[in-house]
Amino acid sequence: MLVYALLGFLKYQPMTGYELKQTMDKSTGHFWQAKQSQIYTTLKKMEKEGRIISHPEPQEHRPDRRVYQITESGKTALREWLLQPVTTLDSTKQLLLLKLFFSGKLEKETILTQLRLLRNLHGRQAELYKTESPDFIEEITALQPDLKQDAQLWEATRRFGELYEKMYIRWLDETIAMVEAKF
Repeated sequence: MLVYALLGFLKYQPMTGYELKQTMDKSTGHFWQAKQSQIYTTLKKMEKEGRIISHPEPQEHRPDRRVYQITESGKTALREWLLQPVTTLDSTKQLLLLKLFFSGKLEKETILTQLRLLRNLHGRQAELYKTESPDFIEEITALQPDLKQDAQLWEATRRFGELYEKMYIRWLDETIAMVEAKF
């Protein structure tokens, strides 16, 4: 799937591997991430397949940077992938849920500490969705007004993240209350 994420970003404009990573972190990072090394490995493979091309761009007092651009073949591959309907549910791996499932014999405070730590992390993530993500979307559409329709869908994914965090926090609050009352 990383191939299609990279093709999607390159559909908007040519970018370096570093810029792709930064853009991904600010936009799809709440539901799709990649390590820098994965991005560069995938870009090399995509270039060999003819889905993208690259060229060096000179920089003053720094090494040249490599800029990647989507090809017609890449645009076709991206469109074909986008047209394929999603017909299965994604499987998820939740480390906390696995640990919690087997924690019945642990001390109450150990369980509560883990739950409260995650509550704090999800609270911070929820705040990011309310502040940083909308600013990023607004910043991009100010620079590229032709992406307003795309921005509506970006906002839909941001809203998913916001609602997911609310749900997760609600569940954590309920579970903390249950452990406090019944353990």
